[in-house]
Amino acid sequence: MNPLFSSAPAPDSDLSPAGAPQTSLDTLIATVAQLRAPGGCPWDADQTHASLVRHLVEETHELIEAIEEGSRDDLLEELGDVLYQVLFHADLAAHTPAENFDIQDVAARLTEKMVGRHPHVFGDVTLDTAAEVSAAWDGFKAEEKPGRTSVLDGIPAGMPALALADKVLGRAEKLGLIEADAGFPLPIESEADLGPLLLAIVASARAQGLDAERALRAAVRDLQSEIRAAEAPDDDAFDAGVIALPS
Repeated sequence: MNPLFSSAPAPDSDLSPAGAPQTSLDTLIATVAQLRAPGGCPWDADQTHASLVRHLVEETHELIEAIEEGSRDDLLEELGDVLYQVLFHADLAAHTPAENFDIQDVAARLTEKMVGRHPHVFGDVTLDTAAEVSAAWDGFKAEEKPGRTSVLDGIPAGMPALALADKVLGRAEKLGLIEADAGFPLPIESEADLGPLLLAIVASARAQGLDAERALRAAVRDLQSEIRAAEAPDDDAFDAGVIALPS
């Protein structure tokens, strides 16, 4: 458990401003505020959005590990640690004049986004299957963010190379640059087959002094360039030739 949770004093009151009993989430929000307030924790008071990035990355990876390998208690703890990061950033913003928003504003923005992206739940659109929702999802997002001009917009460049490659390949499929069901002559039928093969590729690269992460990222950049070229109105057909097995 994060020691900041266990060592923080309880809020002065167990009632919310409206007089209703506080929930555990209310208490946690008040705890974060007290830690960062004058007379609270000096380390917390010194942090910035930027200084917290490495902690967010670490806590996110710990949550992933809990999801994949941990127990119920592990998942409970790591979800709390990630939630703490969100609350910390929101409290920082609430005390930064140029930002001036708090966790309630974060929640309101997220609610608005989720309602807008689910007209089949909150509106009159009918989508009966997960496949139908996935097919309509890009349209919902496009209505929400009309300023985006490329299918690549919104993909974080800092994603790990494998996750980035998967994301960009999906966008290339949507444009028809790559066939979703195009098969490659590799003996892959499950993740149990895929894992050792990927590990063997990395081992081979390492043995030859090559950086597998950098190599994959470079190939993804080439694919991104082809996608952007294909989106240009004066271009004809493009073939994503960067995806190929060595001859």
